[in-house]
Amino acid sequence: MSKNQFSGPVSFFLGARLPEAATPAGYSALIHAYELEVPLPRVLFAIGKRHRKIYAQGWRILTPRHSPRPSLYGHLSFALKHEGLDLAVLKRLFQAAGPRQIENMVRAQPTGTYARRIWFLYEWLLEQRLDLPDAEAGRYVPVVDPDMQLAGQSRTSPRHKVRNNLPGTPDFCPMVFRTDRLRELMALNLKHRAQAVIQDVPKDVLARCAAFLLLKDSKASYAIEGEGSSRDRIQRWARALGEAGSRLLDLKELFRLQEIVIGDFRFVKKGLRAEGGFVGEHDRHTGQPIPEHVSARPQDLQELIQGLITFERGPGRELDPILAAAALAFGFIYIHPFEDGNGRIQRYLVHHVLAERGFNPPGVVFPVSAVLLERMDEYRRVLQGYSARLLPVVHWEPTERGNVRVLNDTADFYRFFDATPHAEFLYDCVRQTIEKELPEETTFLRLYDEFRTRVETMLDMPESTLNLLFRFLRQNQGRLSQRARTREFKELTEEEARRIEAIYTELFG
Repeated sequence: MSKNQFSGPVSFFLGARLPEAATPAGYSALIHAYELEVPLPRVLFAIGKRHRKIYAQGWRILTPRHSPRPSLYGHLSFALKHEGLDLAVLKRLFQAAGPRQIENMVRAQPTGTYARRIWFLYEWLLEQRLDLPDAEAGRYVPVVDPDMQLAGQSRTSPRHKVRNNLPGTPDFCPMVFRTDRLRELMALNLKHRAQAVIQDVPKDVLARCAAFLLLKDSKASYAIEGEGSSRDRIQRWARALGEAGSRLLDLKELFRLQEIVIGDFRFVKKGLRAEGGFVGEHDRHTGQPIPEHVSARPQDLQELIQGLITFERGPGRELDPILAAAALAFGFIYIHPFEDGNGRIQRYLVHHVLAERGFNPPGVVFPVSAVLLERMDEYRRVLQGYSARLLPVVHWEPTERGNVRVLNDTADFYRFFDATPHAEFLYDCVRQTIEKELPEETTFLRLYDEFRTRVETMLDMPESTLNLLFRFLRQNQGRLSQRARTREFKELTEEEARRIEAIYTELFG
């Protein structure tokens, strides 16, 4: 330990003000004592002087009776009990503390549930075996508290007498807290709701609905990136989205998707980045980068992407599909492995997971990108919520080409992050597609068919002309404009025009 001591009461912690003077506890105490350069947890804990709890400004202040012992084990056990697992902090802490302190801790508490969980996590994260005999006593305990954080399938580890229920691998394992909001969303049983929406929809209507939503999502995905695109590229990307879940996800598949998204590689490097990457602006006077997010180092990309792929093929398939999709897709966008096309492929990964797991109704792609486009401010806040905590611990220098070169080891910050806000956001987006977008589109198509049938009983009209008639009515709140009456539809009588307007108003209000 660099300072070999834990902090007393403080009013500021790493530049952030506490709601009141309090003593850092758990992860905050360990980060301070071991001088760990890690993204700070979303919520930090401390012990106040008064017997009342405070939850404000990103701090949870507990009462003096919650005080941990001022030791490595005291603060570690406090963190596991009250804060859950922050794997990035734990890995850096274990590296700083070294094996001897962990071995002594376990020898002092050979049957302790926290000591055995810490022992397992050390060996799992660092992939190094401690000089300890296998545990002989103690009941099996889960590594992840399933009431606090999302857990994966349980696998026993007889050496530590724990059940490994981590929702990932040492190469990629975001964690998700079971917040009240997430519990509410998961209880909605959205897969069942999606099936209920379409169960009475005629097959031809459903096929048209699916085609429209697919094209809508493809257009929105380009719009999110602030890019216009040709009809051909949008349709090619729509076809790719329609195949989501049908192909094995590997590096070659990601390269294939990049080729579809980019098309013209004259000014974009194909494949994984060979240089640094960031999201942000350039100083207009100096050309220096002003990053909001710094992407993973190029030398870490192969390993990080393989971690994503292994997660998707293994632990991710054991999780709730939307939560797995959130971990995979947002992990990908933080890594940012390509020079261009990352955002669209991120959203493809959401479709891939949902389709591969049979979450979507057959043949239907939820228009997730279209919903994101409506909620761009919220989407950016979710992304920036982690990037803002990541940026202070990424050391970088500008390059001659206005890029960034990362100077420290940051790979763990992309494989271990708190994906709770991302999971809540994506769950809510999928909910919106099921409760709003899908029923609205199927209802619209049914009403349009009724409109067409009733007009055709009055008039013989080609389908293209009927479609034009409908567009004019829709653009003019159910009325035919004077221009339409005197030009495209001058052959209509006053009575016919009145009846058509009445049909539209009856069906579409």
